[in-house]
Amino acid sequence: MKFAVRSRPAPTLPGVHGPARIHRRTATLLGRLHAGDVAVLDHVDLDRETAQALVDAGVVAVVNAGPLISGRYPNLGPELLVQAGVVVVDQAGAEVFERLRDGTDVRVDAGIVHAGDTLVATARELTPDLVRSEMAAARSGLAAQLESFTHNSTEFLRREQDLLLHGHGVPETATSMAGRPVVVAVRSHGWEAELRGIRPFVREQRPVLVGVDKGADALAASGHRPDVVVVTATSDDLPSAAVLRKARDVVVLVECGAPRNVTEQLERMGIRPLRFETTATTEDAALLLAAAHEPALIVGVGMHATLDEFLDRRRSGLASTFLTRLKVGPDLVDAAAIPRLYDGAVRPRHLVGALVAGVLAVAAAVSVTPVGQQWVDDATPVVSRTTSDLIDNVRGILP
Repeated sequence: MKFAVRSRPAPTLPGVHGPARIHRRTATLLGRLHAGDVAVLDHVDLDRETAQALVDAGVVAVVNAGPLISGRYPNLGPELLVQAGVVVVDQAGAEVFERLRDGTDVRVDAGIVHAGDTLVATARELTPDLVRSEMAAARSGLAAQLESFTHNSTEFLRREQDLLLHGHGVPETATSMAGRPVVVAVRSHGWEAELRGIRPFVREQRPVLVGVDKGADALAASGHRPDVVVVTATSDDLPSAAVLRKARDVVVLVECGAPRNVTEQLERMGIRPLRFETTATTEDAALLLAAAHEPALIVGVGMHATLDEFLDRRRSGLASTFLTRLKVGPDLVDAAAIPRLYDGAVRPRHLVGALVAGVLAVAAAVSVTPVGQQWVDDATPVVSRTTSDLIDNVRGILP
């Protein structure tokens, strides 16, 4: 007689599991990620914007071939990943790209990367304490970076002086911005909360909405239609074709003297983009575009300008951001400040004022009618007698 034997489930191995998504170019990899993936990349000094894109994609782990924090400056990406609960390992070595195939199921545990029973790489796991220590060390070496920044700013000003000082080269959009508030949206850290915070402002003030790269998709996902979309001709991170087609203006950044066919990708979608020749970043070009059309106000969504955030940006774009902020400074307001200054709420004094104005308007309208005239004539003797009696009473009281 045979007895049924209950099979025991295989023991669950420690660590996180997921299919590996591999590419040396981070921008290309971001477009292929799905929830539960393990991102394998080679990105030195991971910035916060890229880290936020990895978190938004839902990756469970990040394996980096080189160091995520080189120590040259305090980049904010690793800290964001660790805080979001993503397992992060770096210094896995360039061999990880040869030993792994895209889609292979991998396991990451305590800095060790496995593919099945095969040891792929021994790396360093970034813990919160280690990230804080590395960031503190990086901040101590900022002098050299600031010196380089000064040189880059001078070079950028030399190249773009006509644009920065006189607004030359800015395309003329079909969307009118003169005298109107303009909202420039970038899909970056904290953009969702900022868009929610300015809903009353957008609803009542009807500003011009400018989407920068994927910021146009962010506006559309929040129920808004971007009026202007600003993209880079060579970008792998274009907004969706539907959003681009609905926009009234699509402005594409190209290098000075770039050939006409550089915008061919957009033209194949049935879009006739406006060329904007500049070496500024897409975000900064959108601000300069808005400022050149003399808006009443520019509200920046997803833009941050603390010292750490400036240093965390791409090194090539740091001078562009700094000088652009100086150019548009008097007109630029961070979206995080809008709910503190403007909430669109109706207060009691507004209701009282409206009620008094309404009563006065009705009284004035009635007083010019025959019925109103009769009321005034009937009320005049009564008011006169009441006033006379009141005066006599006061005289009787006084000695």
